[in-house]
Amino acid sequence: MLLALDTGNSDITIGLWNGHEWNQIWRIPSKPDQPELFYGVKIREQFLEANIPEASIDRVVVSSVVPSLTEKLRNVIIAITNREPVILGPTIYKKLKIEVLNPYEIGSDLVANAVAAFDYYRKACVVVDFGTALTFTTISDTGKILGVSIVPGLKTAIRSLTQNTAKLFDVPLQMPSSVLGTNTITAIQSGILVGYQGLVQTMIGSIRNEIGIDCPAIATGGLSSIITPLSDFFDRVDPHLTLSGLRIVGETTSP
Repeated sequence: MLLALDTGNSDITIGLWNGHEWNQIWRIPSKPDQPELFYGVKIREQFLEANIPEASIDRVVVSSVVPSLTEKLRNVIIAITNREPVILGPTIYKKLKIEVLNPYEIGSDLVANAVAAFDYYRKACVVVDFGTALTFTTISDTGKILGVSIVPGLKTAIRSLTQNTAKLFDVPLQMPSSVLGTNTITAIQSGILVGYQGLVQTMIGSIRNEIGIDCPAIATGGLSSIITPLSDFFDRVDPHLTLSGLRIVGETTSP
């Protein structure tokens, strides 16, 4: 089985691929200040609860946008599986079927998204990742990453408002019934969620206009289904696109 780890600023998403589907998907918090033991215990607990033998893992691939966690996770993976993981980065990019723009600047999660999207469509496309940041990654007909646009993610935007107001509010991430907020919570929901709906549609329209192709748009990330009016706007919604990209990398490259 293949083990994929997508290490983000908020969570580490861990997927176990059995050759046909994601057999298990787990999340553990990204806490750079925690020692290797913390992650070793957390991952072993997941294997134990799912009754999965650690020896059944024959390939591991890791994406990390948190440099201080990368080496910790590598050591943990070696200790648990006795396998050297594929760490997605500039050295691995050279082996991929896509061309990576600014390999030492772009996040490896965005590269994994591009790998999965281009493998699926085999033509120009845009990946919108709803994570800690909201990112737009554009891929050409030939598999070249043309560019990336980044704005604060939904949770980041809401947190920036609630943490800097006189009264703190716990604002649920759900679409309001009306764009006209009648209290602080619905006013923030309206401004952020309805506003981001327009932002996403405008960004994708601008990208399509600039590259001159009415290319498909794919949504991914843990918050990809929050803005419900966008469900029909996207050509595909795949919350696990990053893991799928890591799977492809893991199956076609070696450390």
